[in-house]
Amino acid sequence: MKTLLPAVARSISVILCLGGPFGVIPAPLAAQSEAQSEAQSETQSEIEVAEFPYVTLRNRTGSDDPAEFYAGERSDPKAGRCRVEELDLGVLAPLAGVAPNFLREELLRVQAIEEAPTGAILDQLEATAGAQGPALYVHGYYISFEKGCRRAALLQQNADLEGRLLWFSWPSDGAAAYYTHDEVDLYWSLPDLADTIIELQERFGPGEVAVMGHSLGARGVVLALAEVANRHPDIRLGQVVLLAPDMDFGIFERILPRIRPIAENLTIYVTSGDRPLALSAQVHGYPRLGEAGNPVSRLTGVEVIDLSDLPSEGPTGHLYHIYSQIVGADLSRLLRSGEGASERPGLVAQSKNLWRLRPEKRE
Repeated sequence: MKTLLPAVARSISVILCLGGPFGVIPAPLAAQSEAQSEAQSETQSEIEVAEFPYVTLRNRTGSDDPAEFYAGERSDPKAGRCRVEELDLGVLAPLAGVAPNFLREELLRVQAIEEAPTGAILDQLEATAGAQGPALYVHGYYISFEKGCRRAALLQQNADLEGRLLWFSWPSDGAAAYYTHDEVDLYWSLPDLADTIIELQERFGPGEVAVMGHSLGARGVVLALAEVANRHPDIRLGQVVLLAPDMDFGIFERILPRIRPIAENLTIYVTSGDRPLALSAQVHGYPRLGEAGNPVSRLTGVEVIDLSDLPSEGPTGHLYHIYSQIVGADLSRLLRSGEGASERPGLVAQSKNLWRLRPEKRE
């Protein structure tokens, strides 16, 4: 019962948001619910159960509550599987079908954490990923383990990565006020992230491992890849994807020549109106790599996808990789078939390495 209380509270807030001040669904919204449900893509159907493996550097709390199994202190590497379920709303379940994607996250709860030796977890990943290979995902700032599990489940669904996703959870404090704490904990985690990338490549072979990072986690991916390239210059990864990267554009430009040779393809998703990145730019004094408008033509061998034309799928503009079905479909084509930007639908070339992703026109 204790485990359900936070999720129930979040769900009540979702219901109130959907139903207005008296908790009643507005008639136009109710009338649209069936059409919206039909319009959802298969990968954006309602989550019932999602499960995926993880590697983490967080400390155990000693709690039996799966949502509180790990905290934000540094610790030795551990591995296991995270199981996420959608909260059973009973007679109120139809509300989930009409909730905006960014509210659907609040209907998820961590149902189980099962630790296992890292070797066993990677053996399972080999069996489930098959010929397509794994997709390693590194989260960003302000992410507790519980929140990270929920968001990794949404990414797995949105980008159609079931069986392939491996979530790397570094010891973020999960508190908005601790940005600088998270930065140093990310840097502390870089050797283990580099080790994980190297081990995956050794298991799956050249060109088979995709690596993704979001926000501050994308900075971690870039810095870890620089270490990988220094230690193993002959290593060859598959797709490297940086989502809303919270990284100094100029620093990335300097590091790029070191990491570009070890990846089959490097894709950066950017947008205007990303509030967390705008704030980070103010704090650091330099533009962030994930902001639209940077001189990306200077980035040789990189494909930049500008999402500024898409409708906002959340209040911050920072979580499009889990909330936007259009972005999810583009990620799926990139990670499943390795299609370049010039081959994927909806992308309009702006220059030699910059494309704008446009929403589909409906007649």
